[in-house]
Amino acid sequence: MAVPGRQGLTAAGAAGAAAATAPPLPARLPSRRRVNPWVVRAVAFACLLAAWQLASTYVPGAALLLPAPLRIVSVYVDLLRSGELFVHSAASLGRVLAGTAIAAAVALPLGVLIGWFPTFGYAADVVVEMLRPIPPIAWIPLSILWFGIGSGAAVFIIVVGAFFPLLLNTVLGVKGVPRGLLEAARVLGVRRRDQLFWKVVLPAALPAVITGLRISLGIAWMCVVASEMVSITSGLGYLIMDARMFYRTDVVLAGMFTIGLLGLAINALMRAFERRVQRYRGAAA
Repeated sequence: MAVPGRQGLTAAGAAGAAAATAPPLPARLPSRRRVNPWVVRAVAFACLLAAWQLASTYVPGAALLLPAPLRIVSVYVDLLRSGELFVHSAASLGRVLAGTAIAAAVALPLGVLIGWFPTFGYAADVVVEMLRPIPPIAWIPLSILWFGIGSGAAVFIIVVGAFFPLLLNTVLGVKGVPRGLLEAARVLGVRRRDQLFWKVVLPAALPAVITGLRISLGIAWMCVVASEMVSITSGLGYLIMDARMFYRTDVVLAGMFTIGLLGLAINALMRAFERRVQRYRGAAA
């Protein structure tokens, strides 16, 4: 009488023996030729510009509502030659940096206190969560009443917009330090609470803080444009709003393009700073 399952075991053993005698797989499988991502991006961007140029040229009425890229380039060159674009860009950039610096000066220590001291976090939780959902634009009427028509109102709006992302990321960074890292520091002789904070908690929370700063800078650009459209007579937001009054959509798009370029440059600088900090932390470790 045959034992049930013996044939299956025999087949499995044969398959295992065949696998053992089979030649080993190569360390790296042959792959397709990699495409340079920058080439793909350049081609896609060129196709987009070409489609935009054709639509603006041949679609009736499109040239007025959405000027062709060549027209925007011409207006951009005129704004650069006159120096008007530099003046408005410098005004907006100064307000963004000033507002973000003020927000960081308040949000960073407050976020550390909330994340490091649970009792303080419980006390501040209600106020923070009540103010955080209010859009920064909703503060514009109050900012005009407090600071009048001028840069003070715009900087205040930027502070409100940049404050909460940086605060929340700082809190998450401080609270998210692994408990094993703290225990390891105590085993290695770090006993005092202030030493534990400066040597372990703050370096571990730094990536989250930098991420919050990047988010805050992006929101600051949105806030400065909105505030300059209402209460300021200089800056890129004012340039865009003034051009809208005269139906200069080409100038509007040139101002929007400048905002995108400045935001891209600031984000690239923040990424470079983040990589430098990570290399420093890796070397220190």
